[in-house]
Amino acid sequence: MTDHPVHARIEGPIAMIGMGSIGKGTLPLIERHFDYDRAQMVVIDPDPSVAAYCAEKGVAFRELALTPDNHRAVLEEVFPDGRGVCVNLSVDVASLDMIRACRALGVLYIDTVVEPWAGFYFDDAPNSERTNYALRQAVRDEKAANPGGPTAVSCCGANPGMVSWFVKEALLTLARDLGRDDPVPATREGWARLMQSLGVKGVHIAERDTQVRALPKPPGVFVNTWSVEGFIAEGYQPAELGWGTHETWMPEDGHRHDHGCRAAIWLNRPGANTRVHSWCPTPGPQWGFLVTHNEAISIADYFTVGTGDAPEFRPTCHYAYHPCDDAVLSLHEMFGTGQQAQHHILGVDEIEDGIDELGVLLFGHEKNALWFGSRLSNEETKRLAPDQNATGLQVSSAVLAGLVWALENPAAGIVESDEMDHARCLEIQRPYLGPVEAHYTDWTPLEGRPGLFPEELDEGEPWSFRNVLVP
Repeated sequence: MTDHPVHARIEGPIAMIGMGSIGKGTLPLIERHFDYDRAQMVVIDPDPSVAAYCAEKGVAFRELALTPDNHRAVLEEVFPDGRGVCVNLSVDVASLDMIRACRALGVLYIDTVVEPWAGFYFDDAPNSERTNYALRQAVRDEKAANPGGPTAVSCCGANPGMVSWFVKEALLTLARDLGRDDPVPATREGWARLMQSLGVKGVHIAERDTQVRALPKPPGVFVNTWSVEGFIAEGYQPAELGWGTHETWMPEDGHRHDHGCRAAIWLNRPGANTRVHSWCPTPGPQWGFLVTHNEAISIADYFTVGTGDAPEFRPTCHYAYHPCDDAVLSLHEMFGTGQQAQHHILGVDEIEDGIDELGVLLFGHEKNALWFGSRLSNEETKRLAPDQNATGLQVSSAVLAGLVWALENPAAGIVESDEMDHARCLEIQRPYLGPVEAHYTDWTPLEGRPGLFPEELDEGEPWSFRNVLVP
């Protein structure tokens, strides 16, 4: 890219919490697209190796781990006069506490996940309390108790985040292709009614990462294209999915929640060891991992018509993730021998080929299934932005879009990506997404099964979760 529009002016300090792979990808986008005082930017991270990177970039660095005891004092020191932006791209720093502290200071806030304090993912709490449902519901309860005020954007990366904008764009695409002239909905209720009227029964966040390097994965190393710590943590959480009104069967280890929006269920098994049938344009049919993600719950909740356990309409929604092959091998090794001592994120210059194909598969409607998403290659990523691979750019560009939206809507309160102007956000993000395409398919989860062993399938409802879940 040669022209980099400046989207907004950031008044006051900018604190970037965490400088891992996503932070290093987001920083150059902030440099490109905002007018700000570089002397008021600071990176806060406990990793001492970040110091050299920040020195190279000319950005102040504090080697510090934020904790329940110190985070408020640190933020008060960084933001002394009620202005500025906090970009939280860290692990082991509780998003809800950061949201509360930033809003109390009058500071805008954005993150990519509802993150807990260290220890949450591997403590001995009941599995229902280790879910993303529980984490998200706490943020939604805070929103309900304290509406309005300074904007805090919760869960605005690629997924969760961008994929919620893709769902809306996919619905408009489907409506047009069915010959309908529905107006663009202006409310949550309008969007939910549109999905219902189009006959959409559910959504897979369907992703295939084909990025590869020449060096084979060494034993004892977890290799991934994004945060290894983040992937391991969510992989050990229970599998979760938004639970649709078309479902008539629930797995034996499936459990409902007795509080909150009640839009999701959880399975008593780790998400990264739970497989589902899905579809992406490049491979066609594929197995993915049903890893828990905030968007599986937020999308199901946002598009619900009615309330409670028995609404009039709700889509099934879940992640169906096929990570890069090295990450698949790393998962097998981890579940077989325990967590690896070494972590490695594939750098943009060591990746020899491949794309991150990330989109939403809307299924069950008159045209069967529609995949809508980004098919970003590593080679194109090199031309578009520095310091990140294709996976990273899909995330960092969503942070960029969410930050622009927050600056344009500074008093929106606590919001999720589903509640933002999807057209405006995609307008900002789309230059960084490579080909953004719509693909229809006649495939259903009933197809391509070997038939050599008995299966209890729902032949009358091809898109039943009974058929999607791999036994």
